Formats: sequence, structure tokens, C-alpha cells
Amino acid sequence: MTGEDTEPLVGEQLALDLLNTRPAGLEGRKDLLATAQLLARWLDLQGARLAGAAGDGTAPQRADLAPVHAVRDHTEAAVRALMRGARPPASALRGLNQAMGAAPSVPELHWDGTAVTITPRRPGRLGIRLAAVLAQSAADLLTDPAFERVKECEADGCVMLFLPAHPRRRWCVSAKCGNRARVARHYRRQRDGSREPSL
Repeated sequence: MTGEDTEPLVGEQLALDLLNTRPAGLEGRKDLLATAQLLARWLDLQGARLAGAAGDGTAPQRADLAPVHAVRDHTEAAVRALMRGARPPASALRGLNQAMGAAPSVPELHWDGTAVTITPRRPGRLGIRLAAVLAQSAADLLTDPAFERVKECEADGCVMLFLPAHPRRRWCVSAKCGNRARVARHYRRQRDGSREPSL
């Protein structure tokens, strides 16, 4: 994805969606969770996946950004290390453990009008609850045998990660990065084919 992309990539495993909120741009990496408003937008895009952590109707505040950013940084450090075949940094694993422990999931009983139901609930401020859910998602990803299939988009300059359902998938979003790669390849062929051999 290019620096002009401002809409977060969603639809991957939640921890990958979190990492994909820092796309590469012309001037380095952008942060699509830089403000409380951007975090609120991302929560809307995630829908039901984060409803348990954000479902009390509380709007994100500036203070909620730090724990979410910390989990993103720890997740990225662990994921990138494992993708290189290296040991994840102990500080990254420790940070994810602390985030999960700061708002543990507690079952809570409710009466829904016809039956007793049980719903997991996490205590604390919105940012702490979100960080715990995101850290749990990172833990799920890091321990999943499918992790070895996680790929980085092959488009030039793109840092988006995805877990392909099909082994031949090469781009984060075929309609964006895939098209850009095909157009670039076409222009390279045109350029290389039009060169006259020197005499």
C-alpha cells in the first residue's frame, strides 16, 4: 500500500490487522492509529471482533493510544523476528504478557430475558482492555502453526502482512498492490523492449 492510502487494511487475523495500521509511505511509515479519532475509526472497521473490549460505548481518548501502540510495537518485534527465523525479543513477549494480564478476561453471568448467559468481560480503561484483546490475538498468532505462512506483500515498498488462504497470493490487496506491480512490470517490459541495441 502506498503513502496515499489512509484506510486501514482489515480482514486478516486481528494481530496482523493491528500491524497493518503502519503502512509504508513516501516519507516513511504512517500511523493510522495516531489519534483517538483514528483509533475509533479502526474499531468501527473491526466491528464485532473488538466489540467485547470496546462494547461499552466509551469513545477512545488520547490516553488509550499508548497501550494499543505498545502492543503493536511488541507484536511487530515478535512477528518480524519469527519471520526471519530468529528468537523473538524477550521484552516483546514480556510486554504482550503484561498487556494480557492487565485486563484478564472474566466470565460474567447475565439474564437475557429468557435464559442465563455467560459473557467474557475485561476490567479497566478502554485502552487497557483493547491492549489485552490485541495482545491475546498476537499470542494466538505467534503460537499458531499457520504462522509460518505469514507473508509480507511483494509490492515495492509495501510492508503489509497477511496470512494467505491460497499459497500463490503475493500481495496484501490485489486490487491495489497487485495492480501496481502488474502495471510496473508492463512498463518495464515496454521500456526494455523499445531499447535499440547499440552498434
